Amino acid sequence: MNYTIKTEGLHCGHCDASVETELMKVAGVTDADADHETNTVAVECADDVAPEALEAAVVAAGFKAVSIAAA
Repeated sequence: MNYTIKTEGLHCGHCDASVETELMKVAGVTDADADHETNTVAVECADDVAPEALEAAVVAAGFKAVSIAAA
């Protein structure tokens, strides 16, 4: 399953890396690619990963998840 997360507050590559690191800690996430220029994160994960877990990871990195959509 693929998700696109719209975020707020990503300003640089360090921000991208922080979000990617937290998302990769979520069981079932196989890839996370954050882009501070568009404030989006592309996530690849197993079908049983809950969007709420992805949102929690973004928040744990210190940012806001505005929306999460299946891609």
